[in-house]
Amino acid sequence: MNVKTSAELENEEPSKKSGQILLEATGLCKSYISSEGNNDVLRDINFKVKEGEFIAIVGFSGAGKTTLISQLAGLENPTKGAVLYKDKEIDGPDRHRSVVFQSYSLLPWLSVTGNVELAVNSAGKKLSAAQRKEKVNHYIDLVGLSHAKSRRPAELSGGMRQRVSVARALAMQSPVLLLDEPLSALDALSRARLQDEFAAISEQEKRTIVLVTNDVDEAILLADRVLILTPAPAATIGKAFDVSISRPRNRTDMNSDTNYIELRAKITRYLLSLASSNAAAQEHIKTELPQIVPITSHPKFDGTAKPALAEKDKNDRPDDRYIQFSAVSKVYPTPNGPLTVVEEFELEMKKGEFVTLIGHSGCGKSTVLTMASGLNPISSGGIVLDGLHIKQAGPDKAVVFQAPSLMPWMSAYQNVSLGVSRVYPKASNAERRDVCEYYLERVGLADAMHRRASELSNGMQQRVGIARAFALSPKLLLLDEPFGMLDSLTRWELQDVLMDVWSRTKVTAVCVTHDVDEAILLGDRVVMMSNGPNAKVGNIMNVDLERPRSRDALLSHKNYYAYREELLGFLEAYEGGSNPSPELLEAIARKREDTLFQRESINEQQRISALESS
Repeated sequence: MNVKTSAELENEEPSKKSGQILLEATGLCKSYISSEGNNDVLRDINFKVKEGEFIAIVGFSGAGKTTLISQLAGLENPTKGAVLYKDKEIDGPDRHRSVVFQSYSLLPWLSVTGNVELAVNSAGKKLSAAQRKEKVNHYIDLVGLSHAKSRRPAELSGGMRQRVSVARALAMQSPVLLLDEPLSALDALSRARLQDEFAAISEQEKRTIVLVTNDVDEAILLADRVLILTPAPAATIGKAFDVSISRPRNRTDMNSDTNYIELRAKITRYLLSLASSNAAAQEHIKTELPQIVPITSHPKFDGTAKPALAEKDKNDRPDDRYIQFSAVSKVYPTPNGPLTVVEEFELEMKKGEFVTLIGHSGCGKSTVLTMASGLNPISSGGIVLDGLHIKQAGPDKAVVFQAPSLMPWMSAYQNVSLGVSRVYPKASNAERRDVCEYYLERVGLADAMHRRASELSNGMQQRVGIARAFALSPKLLLLDEPFGMLDSLTRWELQDVLMDVWSRTKVTAVCVTHDVDEAILLGDRVVMMSNGPNAKVGNIMNVDLERPRSRDALLSHKNYYAYREELLGFLEAYEGGSNPSPELLEAIARKREDTLFQRESINEQQRISALESS
């Protein structure tokens, strides 16, 4: 018997399996002519998709994923090679392939029904009026928008608008559905709901689906096969992975599935290896931090006073209550009366601790952060930092927002130096320069620090924001979904950058996130917030994983997926505005503790057995 290796099985084309080949890219290349010559975006793309198969293509930002979808849809012509539909070369768009893009292109003056009717009328010209109406209702119901049929796009949330786009694409009744990162701009809850709907549509409609995404978990949750698009320039298809996980797939339960854990580790490590080999290596950091003390380290600095430069931080001592949130509440006036967004938020933090805040959209995570920064007045209660009540903003509380908020006409260096000049008023120009250059080099911008912010990519701008925050030498670092606008692969890279710089400074930090993996990777504790309004602390999970941490190390850590399952279980308990009982929340936490205890018992038994056998 000819037994194939796992590598051979991973890269096996569907033509060698059962099923008719419906869509094929063969020798596909795409180049654009620029002033600097030919710009190769895609090179020698080859893959086949069989009828009824769900394929996910995972790739890096800027690798040409949208260009590839446009080629498959017939919206662009390849420079070389071809796209075949049922063995016939396509030369333009047609009704055999429907596309859902990242941005929803709806007609704003039409209702949900009107937008879907356009597709039904186009695809079903021979149907009666009653049959068309039935189909419109069917596809609107399929994406869960029966309650919003008469609403226009301006009256819908981002997730609802994308549902309309999906319904419209399905209504075209095309055999192939092409999805170009349709969920990347949505919040975590909306994204999860639409992922479940795509899975259901795949089963019910039996469509052939090609999904382009940068989210590994999304790819594994939905696809039969995962193809990897290598980084730019001249991106091509790298490895392919079969997803041999039975359906239906539950994102929480999969954390106990060894097939999922092994496949997720394989794909993630492959992507990390591609990113590592593609990145410009930072050989070493040339600049050293000068021996100067910022005014923020003065015990009585509250963000407004300008005391003399301290000889040394005299408050450098262990303190279990370095930061204390005491019954912190935030109330906003509304036409319908006061609205309590956050109610009696309680938390104590040690000096040097890293806490992550997680919860559904609207639970008040960012509100807590802005109150801690002094940018948002506290309605009641108080926040004490290093013995002083927080009353207003100052450089002792550095904030990194989701959008970098840089001065676009200034260079990366100049953006960082603005704060450094205030924090080190008595330092020499050379010493301030060394502070700026040290942190810019740390975040990988040694060669780009003198480029204007407007010339930098989103990821590079966020690196500047991180460098600027650390250069302030703050008492408290506040991060409000700092990587939320970035693709997941760039996010991984910047999480490592953040961890590297934080490990050297040990600044006390709070990070708001909706990303379960980010919360575990960064945090000493994960604070899980209940739904808003009247949001408060729902649960707190201690993350007893060794530091320094890396994504690669966590993938093989025996306890990592138990933490992950608890956070996903917590988010599911609060999904849809639910208010779970304390008993349910305790059961979710106890499940992780029992899992960890069982693993420790097994390890201990194995150790004893090994000793006895020796």
